[in-house]
Amino acid sequence: MRVSTAPSAEQYDLIIVGSGSGNSVIGPEMDGWRIAMVERGVFGGTCLNRGCIPTKMLVYPADLAEQARHGERLGVHTSFDGADWQSMVHRIFGRIDPIAEGGRNYRVGLANVDVYEGGAHFVGDRELEVLGTRIRGERVVLAAGARSFIPDVPGLVDAPFHTSDSIMRIAHRPEHLVIIGGGFIAAEFAHIFQAFGSQVTIINRSHHLLRAEDHDISSRFTELAAERFDLALGAHIEHVRRTDTGISVELTCDGGSRTIEGDVLLVAAGRRPNGDQLRVEAAGIEMHEDGAVPVDRYGRTSAPGVWALGDINGRHQLKHMANGEAKVVRHNLLHPDALREYDSRPAPHAVFSSPQIGAVGLTEEQALHRSQQTGQPYCAIIQHYGSAAYGWAMEDTTSFCKLIGDPLTRAVLGAHVIGPQASLLVQLLVQGMHLGNTADEMAVGQVWIHPALGEVVEQALLSLMDAFDAWSEADRQR
Repeated sequence: MRVSTAPSAEQYDLIIVGSGSGNSVIGPEMDGWRIAMVERGVFGGTCLNRGCIPTKMLVYPADLAEQARHGERLGVHTSFDGADWQSMVHRIFGRIDPIAEGGRNYRVGLANVDVYEGGAHFVGDRELEVLGTRIRGERVVLAAGARSFIPDVPGLVDAPFHTSDSIMRIAHRPEHLVIIGGGFIAAEFAHIFQAFGSQVTIINRSHHLLRAEDHDISSRFTELAAERFDLALGAHIEHVRRTDTGISVELTCDGGSRTIEGDVLLVAAGRRPNGDQLRVEAAGIEMHEDGAVPVDRYGRTSAPGVWALGDINGRHQLKHMANGEAKVVRHNLLHPDALREYDSRPAPHAVFSSPQIGAVGLTEEQALHRSQQTGQPYCAIIQHYGSAAYGWAMEDTTSFCKLIGDPLTRAVLGAHVIGPQASLLVQLLVQGMHLGNTADEMAVGQVWIHPALGEVVEQALLSLMDAFDAWSEADRQR
């Protein structure tokens, strides 16, 4: 095996662009193939190096720090006495960096794999240029992910700022972190840094944080976030400036002007698929304006022999979905006459802030829109944590589980949880939805442990069944 750097023309059975989920496309069945792996950054992709994994390694201690501040209400004398940011960074990346390097070394050591460490772009049909070398594959898999979107804000490019790529490796915890954006990246980093002692300001053009979530979830999260963070909502940023101590952001907010100063600026305004950077149009590959490379249900792009998985195809920006797509692509490459489809079931997701959020399927807004367009009825219920024994024991007054269902089929169409362990609770509903169970089957088809927090889900399902029955009775009387 060799690491290729010199210009040459090379032919491959398979070229994979991106070493995140794309790395798992390679299997022992391909030992006889000549494969090129292209990676311009750190081996292992976003999730391992600057996404899911290191953020959760910060979220867990942040949860501990946040909980320590609130023991008094339960009669427990706890307090937060500070956090050693440098120690945490050393611990986290002292574990992650060797994994990334080990993954690279493993691929470099394979006789049938050439690793190209640099940026690539298409120059023709299934042909790319990387490091001055042209490579062509009988098959090409695009798994090049997405990047932080940098909004066109006056002065931003001249001011020092971080994205999710760099914020976790800063040398010192900021005294005042200013965040542009109100999505899941902003929510998680706001929680992390505020829990460790930073003042946090979130600037968002919407009046709600996490506006892609169900409205009730978004509203409750925004309400609770206002108790921890300085929120500048409905904001229009006029200018960002470098200052002697960091940055200042000039904005208008609900008709008034405001200037926010901080020592660190985080831009968390979303992510953009990397199709444009690969210049896919040179290979005749369709690309959307946002950089996404659309695929059919088998993962194929518009160009024969070219596949796309993960963030770059615009279906989901979720690692668990990318991993599933990688398995499908591997099968389809090996079995072109027996293609499998990408999973089309509702994709679950979680936001690891505080409170935590877990969700799958339709929001009520989506169900309402569908109902207005097609006449399809729906029912929606909210079940509070405090209505179940464990939630009552926690004295929880803000967390809930919301379900949306179809009264005709009695299926759960959407599930949305906000509160402790939301990502685990929603998984109970994901399982039932993906297996095709009705709300009735989920609720009464198993024994629920008492007094576990899972009873919130059981009671929510029972409430949804009651809503179905009430709708059916009203429909009979119409």
